Amino acid sequence: MFKCYDSPMSQHHVVARFEIAYRACLDDDGKPIGALPEFVEDGELLRRMYRMMVRARAFDAKAVNLQRTGKLGTYPSCLGHEAAHVGVGAAMRPEDVLFTVYREIGTKFWRGVGLLDILLYWGGDERGTLYERTPQDFPFCVPIGSQMAHAAGAALAMQIRGEPRCALAFIGDGGTSQGAFYEAINLAGVKALPLVCVIVNNRWAISVPVTAQSAAQTLAQKAVAAGIPALQVDGNDVLVVYEAVAEALARARSGGGPTVIEALTYRLSDHTTSDDATRYRSAQEVEAARRVEPIARMRNFLSARGLWDGAAEEALRRECSDEIETAVQQYLSTPKQSTDAMFDYLYAQLPPTLRAQREEARRYAAPGH
Repeated sequence: MFKCYDSPMSQHHVVARFEIAYRACLDDDGKPIGALPEFVEDGELLRRMYRMMVRARAFDAKAVNLQRTGKLGTYPSCLGHEAAHVGVGAAMRPEDVLFTVYREIGTKFWRGVGLLDILLYWGGDERGTLYERTPQDFPFCVPIGSQMAHAAGAALAMQIRGEPRCALAFIGDGGTSQGAFYEAINLAGVKALPLVCVIVNNRWAISVPVTAQSAAQTLAQKAVAAGIPALQVDGNDVLVVYEAVAEALARARSGGGPTVIEALTYRLSDHTTSDDATRYRSAQEVEAARRVEPIARMRNFLSARGLWDGAAEEALRRECSDEIETAVQQYLSTPKQSTDAMFDYLYAQLPPTLRAQREEARRYAAPGH
């Protein structure tokens, strides 16, 4: 006999309640909202974060131009994401391990990855993933969501070894619909892994808006099913990104388990240089997002505290331009890899089919072919 649990005679009670907190330090104009965290007294840290945000944006613009002139492969712009990327990088320790999607150049730059490395990678040269200063960090992950499983596995290894460090994984809003995301946070919750997941919610998974991806009120609440603490922050506010990620990493490092942080931002650019975002979103929507973009907000905040001025801004932009141009010239003068590089590190001994493909690639790459 089946019991009808929603009948008038049945009993019911609430067995669990959940809520998702939202946090921000600055308003849309860069003015403080309430009391600020203690680290804002460190003016050098604030200036460094701002400088890295500007550096990332300047590099991003140059990379798009290189692609448009046929000197770089398809490139995913990070325009508008600078606070989410730099805030995360600033909060991490050098010994932590980073797992990115394919936009997070600001995080990589903060951790010491060179401009040349990024150019080489998007130019089709995987020597750009040999990060000299942070060799433990994983390269860009283009397959959507698969970096989450890598991060959970690394966090498990850290836990087994008793290492006081963390794995930090980025994922986009669309990536949270992938099975790998759920599988990774489920394992992280069960094992209390030292894993922090930052969802960069830029409102669009290529041409699919968040509202067509999920009926959830927030993406952060997807962590509830895994038993993981979660919160939502203003992803255009580098101060709150730094604060939230630093707290989550400290908690994970001390054995407190994982955290999911949803950073609300907006993709001001096309999805990649092969995309045309004007086909699926309005100019009014983009302009509204541009009015609350992260760099202007942080510049306003620094200026109001006497930590930045026009002369500093002009000097920074010249410095970025010179540094980027040097990296571009290094990239353009770097000898191309042999086609053999496509087949290296796949097998101890290549099977016959791949040996045949390698020979064919050599023939096509030969001069005069």
